[in-house]
Amino acid sequence: MAAEQKPLMPKATAVWLVDNTALSFEQIADFCGLHPLEVKGIADEDVAKGIKGQDPVATGQLTREQIADAEKDPRKRLKMAPAKHKMPSVRLKRAPRYTPVSKRQDKPDAVYWLIRNHPEFSDSDIIKLIGTTKATIAKIRERSHWNAANIKAVDPVTLGLCSQLELDLAVSRVNAKLERAQKRAAKKGAALKSIAETTADPLAMPAVVPAEGEGAPAPDEYKLSSELEQD
Repeated sequence: MAAEQKPLMPKATAVWLVDNTALSFEQIADFCGLHPLEVKGIADEDVAKGIKGQDPVATGQLTREQIADAEKDPRKRLKMAPAKHKMPSVRLKRAPRYTPVSKRQDKPDAVYWLIRNHPEFSDSDIIKLIGTTKATIAKIRERSHWNAANIKAVDPVTLGLCSQLELDLAVSRVNAKLERAQKRAAKKGAALKSIAETTADPLAMPAVVPAEGEGAPAPDEYKLSSELEQD
């Protein structure tokens, strides 16, 4: 169950409600997500000194009808008014994988292991799995890394740079991607072959029937020819 929404500025909203309404401390505390004693402290000017009140009606968080109804019945609780405009969802950017300093020196060994044991992995697949850089991968592939003489292939799971589950998922994802690419290529190849065969086979081409007056005798000519032969 989702938590009930509260005002964006709870204390500033509480200050305004204390100063401008006859709501009880409990009602204000419930709406703003504060303790009733904290609201009482705001009323006594012991809490939230210097905070300017924020009108929840002006910001669309409450309606005047809601406030009026709650003032008449202390048992009523205020609820946030529905938003007039739907806010678009924000997609959080995935943060780069963090690797402890003590394990960063092991990354070249893990990269070399992946290059040797999973040649189907692209640079981006390796980067996602163990959090290295494209430049480092290129240097290890070309054997131009500053420590190339000491780099040895070590399983990244053994080094603690990723879990076995993460490695298995990466392998499955890459294989599925390759399989889809092969199916697309096979389908395209079959279509091109069919077109080539159709073009090369003259029998497969539609016959062109000459129109009357373009080499094909008219029906009357057939009739006249037949009568002459009988004579």
